[in-house]
Amino acid sequence: MYEVKIKDLDLNQIMSSGQCFRMRKSDDGIFSVPVSDKYVEIEQKGELFAFSCSREEFEAVWYPYLDLQTDYGKIKAGVDKKDEYLMRAVEYGSGIRILRQDLWEMIITFLISQNNNVSRIRNSIEVLCGRLGKRCISDGGAEYYAFPEPEAVLEAGMEGLSTMGLGYRDKYILKMAQTVSEGTLDLAALRTAGYEEAHQTLTAQFGIGKKVADCICLFGLHHVDAFPVDTHIKKILDRSYPDGFPYERYRGVLGIIQQYLFYYDLEGKM
Repeated sequence: MYEVKIKDLDLNQIMSSGQCFRMRKSDDGIFSVPVSDKYVEIEQKGELFAFSCSREEFEAVWYPYLDLQTDYGKIKAGVDKKDEYLMRAVEYGSGIRILRQDLWEMIITFLISQNNNVSRIRNSIEVLCGRLGKRCISDGGAEYYAFPEPEAVLEAGMEGLSTMGLGYRDKYILKMAQTVSEGTLDLAALRTAGYEEAHQTLTAQFGIGKKVADCICLFGLHHVDAFPVDTHIKKILDRSYPDGFPYERYRGVLGIIQQYLFYYDLEGKM
């Protein structure tokens, strides 16, 4: 167990913000966080966090995963005080951070997310991991499933994927597994690409449009200038920024600003 004090972090908000779908909260308030083939349990009491791991693992895995090296307090302080809507959004979602998640997992996650809601996305990913992911046991005895590798998806094939309630997205997932396995899409090269190159590469793939590519860039590659525009954000822009959103003011942190806006609207706090 490792305890640490952390500012500007609220696991409830992050779990509900539409950027990660495998985090769970138990009835006793403990968050379980599987990431690829790793797992941790976290208890939050205000700014005090208890991680079910050693200090060494926290610093090597969970510190970067939670993006704790970034000063979100400074970002929030830079918001235009005259922008009342954004100020309310930032205050409401003040514990949101952009997690540094696994690229392959984010590609599949946001293929699943198309024309979907949070509950169904969660269920689809849980089924996918439960059927195709490697069964793991944490040091504390908790059972969890790793996110399935491309080869496991290929082995399941369309016959296996079609039983998971993925709808038309199953063909996108199968094709993506094939593309990555063959090396047509080089994930290592994608990780080192700049935002524009990464976005162009992603939109060239089967089933990936501009919004999904931006989500992958933001949540899987940590390009924090990606600004995904879905129905929530479009509604905000049309209603609250009829003369245009001040993109240039927030250049370098646009994706973080987007998450404050998205979460605020998602929660119905207009």
